[in-house]
Amino acid sequence: MTDSRDPDALIRRAGRPDPDRDQHFLVDDRVLDRIPTYAEDFDRSHVLEIGAGTGALTDRLLAHADRVTTVERDRGYAQFLREEFSEEIAADRLAVVQGDALDVEFPDYTCCVSNLPYGVSSEVTFRLLPDREPAVLMYQLEFAERMAADPGTSDYGRLSVAAQHYANVEVVETVPPEAFDPQPRVESAVVRLTPREPDYEVADEQFFFDFVKALFTQRRKTVRNAIRNTVHISGLEDGDAVVDAVEEDVLSKRPGDLAPETFAALANVALGVQEGREP
Repeated sequence: MTDSRDPDALIRRAGRPDPDRDQHFLVDDRVLDRIPTYAEDFDRSHVLEIGAGTGALTDRLLAHADRVTTVERDRGYAQFLREEFSEEIAADRLAVVQGDALDVEFPDYTCCVSNLPYGVSSEVTFRLLPDREPAVLMYQLEFAERMAADPGTSDYGRLSVAAQHYANVEVVETVPPEAFDPQPRVESAVVRLTPREPDYEVADEQFFFDFVKALFTQRRKTVRNAIRNTVHISGLEDGDAVVDAVEEDVLSKRPGDLAPETFAALANVALGVQEGREP
């Protein structure tokens, strides 16, 4: 994309990012050019971008999307974006929202493509996932690997279960620190999230997530002991009654060995016992 804005020139015009404010801007043209292509199978009629910074990725997204809404917390950068992309804004192809992505109201969007601020990547992700819209998001590599991890692996945990409850999770590219300015101290990764309905049912989604969270605080224990030891987290009144309602082959495993569908079945049993229903 020879006509793309130069990311280093954008920084020179907009001002240096501050790593103490979680500002690490992607400046590698090759990575910037690839990121929108990971969303080529998605509906890109209205792309949401979170954490635009100086607009290097915004520029690429405008080449692929009909319309872009970008959210930027930094007031100075938001004003720069309005000036730098004044023509695109005038043509109603770009909207710049200044504010915190955890607080502002998102528009109706068809997919999200973002280099997320790493300090709030988890909170932003779990604000996006319930919308069940596709996304291509940049994370710290460790976080990305935990999102995509399989049961029985060391990276598998509550993040894996929760993310995979909403979407298929693919790590599509790893990105070195040198691709950013200033350079972070960690490697990064681009993750593609393709929404899907889970192939299992949960009786109460919030209880399901709370139950998974509780059991993973005891990941080295058996499921039997994890249920008993975490009633103060899960909200269960009688952990022993839940244990009595679960089959031994599940109770003898550790939480990290349970697939999401097994967690769902277990949570449904626990909720049934809690509410006095037959498991």
